[in-house]
Amino acid sequence: MSTGVIIALIVIVAAVVLIAAVLMLRARRGPGGPGLKRRFGPEYDRAVARHDGDTKAAEHELAERVERHGSLRERPLEPAQREQYEARWTAAQERFVDSPREAVAEADRLLAELAGARGFPDGGRYEEQLSALSVHHAHHVHGYRRVHQVARAGAPGAGQDGDGRAGTEELREAMVEARALFEELVGPSRHRDDRGHGRERGAESRESAETVERTGGDRTRTRDNGRAHLPWGFTRRHAKGS
Repeated sequence: MSTGVIIALIVIVAAVVLIAAVLMLRARRGPGGPGLKRRFGPEYDRAVARHDGDTKAAEHELAERVERHGSLRERPLEPAQREQYEARWTAAQERFVDSPREAVAEADRLLAELAGARGFPDGGRYEEQLSALSVHHAHHVHGYRRVHQVARAGAPGAGQDGDGRAGTEELREAMVEARALFEELVGPSRHRDDRGHGRERGAESRESAETVERTGGDRTRTRDNGRAHLPWGFTRRHAKGS
């Protein structure tokens, strides 16, 4: 065997060993970097902020969430269950007009119960439930976090302008943001891609399927497949402070 062939074999073996070492290192680190950022979207940025800008610490936390909850398979809801949850959410929205704090507390309880029904950890373990939801519903889970915090804290900042409007506005915004997660959870199960996005019709098609009709006063209802919903574009004057 010539010297040139021996040198070529040594180079090939060294290259194979180097590639294997790189692959092993990546496997130990888990699906970090761009993969985690795509999957978690805004949750990635929140994790980095929570770790004071330490990207490695944030990615370690998110990778652990994926390891713990990535294999979770959401259970479908029975049609009767779905109708019950939708009716309860609609009732909470309508209750907001007169009792915003009670409505937000009900929304918090409803999301915890609905997530449990879909196969996520029980609502009694809020942090674990939130962690699992962030893996599968990363783009909307903050709505649950926000409504839970506001419900538990009694709407921080309420009454700062003397008549409670600031607190009511905070409650309203939390309720609106939480609705996005509710709609994802109450809908049919969907295949999710590696970024955690559900593959179904977009918001534009949902909006185009709705026709708006006036029912008097300041209340406008939208009708989709025969079901009426209270819209959430109303302003502070539509809800009474509490």
